[in-house]
Amino acid sequence: MTAQQLHRQLNTGRINKPDVDRLVARVLASPELVGPLFKEVDIHDKEDNFAASWIFDHVMRKKLELIVPILNDFIKGLDRMQSESSIRPMAHICQLLTQAYYKAKHPLFINALSLAYLEKMATVCFDWLIEEHKVATKVFAMTSLFYLGETFDWIRPELKSVLEQHLPQGSAGFQNRGIKILNKLKKLGY
Repeated sequence: MTAQQLHRQLNTGRINKPDVDRLVARVLASPELVGPLFKEVDIHDKEDNFAASWIFDHVMRKKLELIVPILNDFIKGLDRMQSESSIRPMAHICQLLTQAYYKAKHPLFINALSLAYLEKMATVCFDWLIEEHKVATKVFAMTSLFYLGETFDWIRPELKSVLEQHLPQGSAGFQNRGIKILNKLKKLGY
């Protein structure tokens, strides 16, 4: 599959789950398509179309290492996302990246994620957590922030404060993850 063929596939109308699975397999088979796919994410975000974001997220779930060559574009693009349909998958990928970096201590991500990249993720994740976003976006953001707190001392006290403030009016999903994060913070002395 070429970048042009990928573009056509992503822009032919509604994409269903079998289409997603097929496109994910094709991108995994041709890793050079990750860059063009992310460019489609940026384009689709402005059109409130989630097809490219959905596929990009599924590719990253299967092989997160493929993000490394485009990591700079990914990080720079985070705060430009406007559509909730694009933000949610990007928040999930941030969670995957922070888990690979902090929890799995994967050497590839330890080397690839600079302090500047981590700081940018922290800023964007806080924005996603405190602004009006869907629950999944907030849940992914709070998890990423918990991990990022290992690097940035200011994050965990702020995260605790934000969660305590928003927990009572949050949805069941928000409350569930928020309580888990607060319990982890408590065990760390926050």
